[in-house]
Amino acid sequence: MAPSGINDSNDNGENEVLNLSAEIPPELAGKRLDQVLAELFADYSRSRLSAWLKDGKVLVDGVQRKPRDKVIGGERITLNVELERDERFEPEPIALDIVYEDEAIIVINKPAGLVVHPAAGNWQGTLLNALLHHDPNLAAVPRAGIVHRLDKLTSGLLVVARTLEAQTSLVEQLQERSLTREYDAVVNGIFTGGGRVNEPIDRHPVDRKRMAVVRGGKEAITHYRVAERFRAHTHIKVKLETGRTHQIRVHMAHMKYPLVGDPVYGGRLRIPPASGEQLQETLRRFPRQALHASRLGLLHPSSGEYMEWQVPLPEDIEELLAVLRQDLKESEAR
Repeated sequence: MAPSGINDSNDNGENEVLNLSAEIPPELAGKRLDQVLAELFADYSRSRLSAWLKDGKVLVDGVQRKPRDKVIGGERITLNVELERDERFEPEPIALDIVYEDEAIIVINKPAGLVVHPAAGNWQGTLLNALLHHDPNLAAVPRAGIVHRLDKLTSGLLVVARTLEAQTSLVEQLQERSLTREYDAVVNGIFTGGGRVNEPIDRHPVDRKRMAVVRGGKEAITHYRVAERFRAHTHIKVKLETGRTHQIRVHMAHMKYPLVGDPVYGGRLRIPPASGEQLQETLRRFPRQALHASRLGLLHPSSGEYMEWQVPLPEDIEELLAVLRQDLKESEAR
């Protein structure tokens, strides 16, 4: 039997109340209570359901039970949770480039320079602060609905969940690797063709602020193909199969093709011989890693429909590519 209930949300700063109930069907008899919860309330993550169960927010026929208790079938499960609003972060009127939004999700085109989530040194002026201003009800969703991040200096598309159910669905899609994420990047060096990088990533053994390819690290898989070649650089399209911190930047640097402008993994500046002043200045002054999340695809958490968005390259990367094309043209004319 599908769960029934209400989800009371409001705009007046009060906490959101979640009331759900369901009767345990006979076919689930003999299973553990935590397993039954995961089946009956699949819109919520196992970890969240487990926490609510341990906190006494879940009752079986009006009685608190343990996660490992077996059910017999026919019992009624009731779930009554007051979702605390996250008051740690202040809403801020920061402009957002919203590509799409509905009752379940918001798709945003993040500019380079905007931090996604507050942390040491960046407690204000973040995407999270902007989201709380755009929709105060996001305070009732963990991390204001943010399910994946882009580095501060990376631009492009990311999706935000507006409800717990949507957040659970999007997190599952990330874990199942069914969420489509394609990036544009400009790297130092000339790729002869596309390929696949399958190298584990973890914290650098010495510099803990950096990530690195590390034996025994977390699985990380990156696919790439060539979009355009220049004299000493390549414009590539990159698809993520996994989503490790700094994954594209680390994998490209590991292959000796670091991203143009990368302040952490970029290494020394690479300027082709006999380059004009414009190219030299453009490469020296490029303000960030040349990385842009240009395409995002997912199954809508409510309808199950596949949806996809694409955004054009930002002005700084477009200008970089234009200068590289001009340099190639002038070189071929010499």
